[in-house]
Formats: sequence, structure tokens, C-alpha cells
Amino acid sequence: MACLEPDAHFGLCTPCRQDLPANRWHCRCCALPLAFAGDETLCGQCLQDPPPFSRVIAPWRYRFPVDGMIQRYKYNGQRAFARPLISDFAEHLVSILENSPEQRPDLLVASPMHPARRRKRGFNQAADIAEQLSKRSGIPWSADLVTRNRRTRPQRGLNRAQRLANLRGIYQVTRKPPLRVAIVDDVMTTGATARSLAEALIDAGAKDVQVWALARTPG
Repeated sequence: MACLEPDAHFGLCTPCRQDLPANRWHCRCCALPLAFAGDETLCGQCLQDPPPFSRVIAPWRYRFPVDGMIQRYKYNGQRAFARPLISDFAEHLVSILENSPEQRPDLLVASPMHPARRRKRGFNQAADIAEQLSKRSGIPWSADLVTRNRRTRPQRGLNRAQRLANLRGIYQVTRKPPLRVAIVDDVMTTGATARSLAEALIDAGAKDVQVWALARTPG
């Protein structure tokens, strides 16, 4: 990924970075993009059915060009397209944690992928992101604290109810988690994966679960 400017950093110059679709107005809990939001605004879904996670950090909206960058990274293995996103995300997180150290998690947990799907794709993008965020933040990460005990239908194309049903009971926590955990993934869509993972971690002993994702879809 490159904008061909000589001063590009991790593939993008400052003007190109400023053109990325920032998720400025969003639900304070699940980071759902909103037309306008204050610091305490909650979306209708979080009001009606509060999620088990405490908050989502997702700095970009999943639309052009971020959607294409993530798709080429995730499905085509072109990791250069994710480099500027992960680099800027790491800087964003470090700034947040410096200002609010009480929100610093004890461990980053990569959203798990079934081994068969990982072999087919060649890598787990969530683990790749978690490893890079760990290096920048100094927070340890794990790829095996949570595993998938069966293969499911791909989540793409499913609505929220179908995604929740598709993920029911598939996550297994392999050991007692620390008190504060952040789940790391590339995109948060309906929140079904995040809910299922957070519930599994809390059932195993975690007290606070956050979700860190590069981008958030409109729903």
C-alpha cells in the first residue's frame, strides 16, 4: 500500500491518512457509527441489550478506502495494505492508555480462527494485528487463550441473529484469563463475535473485556 509520496510513513502520507474515514461519532460502548454523538451516547442496541464487553475502540469506519485495504490484507494476504492502519491504531491506543492507564488491559486476545480456515487463508489476521499492537504497547498477547471448538459457516452475509446462532457455544477458554482483557480483531460488524468471545472470557473469570478493532461497520 503506497500513495507514492516521498514522505509516506508505512505507505501513506499525512494527507492520505487524514482522508481515511474516521469513526468520530459513535456509540460510546460498541462504537457503532452514528450521524452525531456526545460522549455518553448509546445506540439503541446497547440500550436494549447491553453487551458483555465494556467498550469498543475502532478508529475507522468500514468504508472506502479502509474496507478495500482490509479485504486485500485479510483475503489476499497483502499485508502492506494493513501496515498504515495498524501503525496508526497502535499510536492511537498508546495515547489513550497514557491518558487513562486504568483502562489498560492485562492481555490482548486475538479473535480465534478455526485451524482449517487458518490453513486455507495462510494466517489469522487478528493474531497478526494483536502481535503488532503488543509490540507497540508492551501489553502481552495470546493466540491460544480462546479456541474455536468447531467450524462454522462464514459470518459474511449473515444478519445479527444468524451470526449469534452461528457462534453459539463455539469458543472454549483454555485457562483462567486475567481480570482485564482486550479482544483484538480486524473489523467489528454486528458485534456477534465480540459478544460470544466476551461472554466466554467473563464466564472463565475475566472482569472487564474490551474490543479493539481496526474498523466498525454501520451495523
